[in-house]
Amino acid sequence: MTAPNPTQSAAAPRVNPLQRLWLRELGMERLWLRPAPRPAVASEPQAVVSKQDSPAMATPGGAPPAPVRDAAPAPAAVASPVAARPAGPGPGLRNGPPPKPAPKPEVAADAAPAPIPVAEAVKNANLDELREQVVACTACGLCSGRRHAVFGHGGQPTRWLVVGEAPGEQEDRQGQPFVGRSGQLLDSMLSAVGMSRERDVFIANVIKCRPPGNRNPKPEEIAACSPYLMRQIALLKPERILVLGRFAAQTLLGTDATIGSLRGRVHQMKTEEGREIPVIVSYHPAYLLRSPAEKARAWQDLKLAARQL
Repeated sequence: MTAPNPTQSAAAPRVNPLQRLWLRELGMERLWLRPAPRPAVASEPQAVVSKQDSPAMATPGGAPPAPVRDAAPAPAAVASPVAARPAGPGPGLRNGPPPKPAPKPEVAADAAPAPIPVAEAVKNANLDELREQVVACTACGLCSGRRHAVFGHGGQPTRWLVVGEAPGEQEDRQGQPFVGRSGQLLDSMLSAVGMSRERDVFIANVIKCRPPGNRNPKPEEIAACSPYLMRQIALLKPERILVLGRFAAQTLLGTDATIGSLRGRVHQMKTEEGREIPVIVSYHPAYLLRSPAEKARAWQDLKLAARQL
């Protein structure tokens, strides 16, 4: 008697003819009698046959193995609405305590204080204090190229205030206004009407430092330096003002008119105290040296100023 094959007994369950007929009627004969899958042995690794394997491989029966389809990719994990958010804290989702405000930069203990505007610095200065402020002034770039700041010079009490434009080369060297040939001509003109810078005339400039190459003053330089002149006028309280040159006239009168349209008549300058000072406009001595024919008109301007009592 032949021993039963364990593989066959495991693959085909034994049923009697009546059970087979009953399973056939129910349509379950094939499902019921299908061989059960062989349990995998833990010690044997299962061979995976892919469609790239060699066609020479075959099953024990000699038939070529059935192609194995690639496994379908696993479905992507559904992203959590919380995990999709950025790692950092955001509105409505904060991890940990609220962020600390950024610290304010500390000011160095030895940091220089902000410079006081010239108009504010000279507000209550007397004449000596004003002179010191002019000498130490750095309100514009002209301070970097000067030798001396030219505050002004003259007699007190002041009957006439003579206002020029800016120091030239000789004024920058000596620190005094209207020296050299222009100064000599101005002294002669004043002497002709009985005035002297040593006795009753104070001479100053709108700009206290020499512009490079004696160029015309720039608007920002005039704006930075004008408060010194305004304070000089308030302290000296002149009886009249003789303005020499276009830039000085336009600065003091607040106009852009030419010398030809401004000279020959008396203007009025109103001080902060409400006092009105007669202002007479004339040509600059340097211009008269280049144009001697204009000296006659300058002489008329001097006589007009002398009549203002």
